[in-house]
Amino acid sequence: MIYSNSLIYIEIHESEIPWLKIFTHTPHKEFSECTADEKKMIWDALDIIEKEILEYFKPSKINIASFGNMLPRVHWHIMARFENDEYFPEPMWGPKQREGFVLEVSMEPFISELQIRLKRELS
Repeated sequence: MIYSNSLIYIEIHESEIPWLKIFTHTPHKEFSECTADEKKMIWDALDIIEKEILEYFKPSKINIASFGNMLPRVHWHIMARFENDEYFPEPMWGPKQREGFVLEVSMEPFISELQIRLKRELS
């Protein structure tokens, strides 16, 4: 877990690409079940994460998704996509398109800066 407050927490999904997930602490099944405060916190976190990913990694595209078929509770995926990642242009759950993608920059400085910004803006 890289961040937590009273309403949400944020985790890194192990992947070749930068991929974070936002969860509500309360295990709602659907987004419509979230409180107004939870919804606002999710959108604020999504906005911060997307902007930080765009600035640091300079991806081709950001993918944001909320499925919950395998884990039936509210959570959001935020993924940096690159034209040369192993699945592009398919979704990360789709068929692999190529091998050998290597992220050009380290995740650690990104996570450190993101944690600072999340604490400053969401706490």
